[in-house]
Amino acid sequence: MRKKLADKDVVVTERSPIVSSAHLVSPKSAEMSEFEFGLIVAGNAFHRWIAHCMSAAGLKDLTPLDVLVLHHVTHRARDKRLADICFIMNVEDTHLINYSLKKLQNLKVVEASKNGKEVTYASTEVGRSFVQRYREIRESCLINAMNADDALNRDIGELARLLRVLSGMYDQAARAAASL
Repeated sequence: MRKKLADKDVVVTERSPIVSSAHLVSPKSAEMSEFEFGLIVAGNAFHRWIAHCMSAAGLKDLTPLDVLVLHHVTHRARDKRLADICFIMNVEDTHLINYSLKKLQNLKVVEASKNGKEVTYASTEVGRSFVQRYREIRESCLINAMNADDALNRDIGELARLLRVLSGMYDQAARAAASL
């Protein structure tokens, strides 16, 4: 069956792709448009989840980025520099991370320390207790609900690997587009 999308004929199989932007669907890869829509929906659901989970843990009114920054600062109990946090989280706008760090410092869940000219950040005992409570709620509401078996866990691991590969492709495409 042929359909007209964005003034182009597109061959549609028995199952049309579920997309948010039909004008971007390409005959070469309707699957990529479908993936991007899934990524949008999953990303928004994930952000909503982490904000609600942290709120249930007792830290209210945090943005998803604030929650992610707190988790990263807590990660492996090592002090982190602003540049390292931005690099690991793949965030170019350092002011966004810096704003989150200031907000978290005001809540007394993150502290800054200075070594010479370098400022590093670490979670406080209070911050670590909120992160621990978040973990307990995550386990109860998400992990247990998934009822994941070994096969599902392998699939999730493979999906995570594929997302990292695709993020590299998107980064490269962004660099190419920026040079146009």
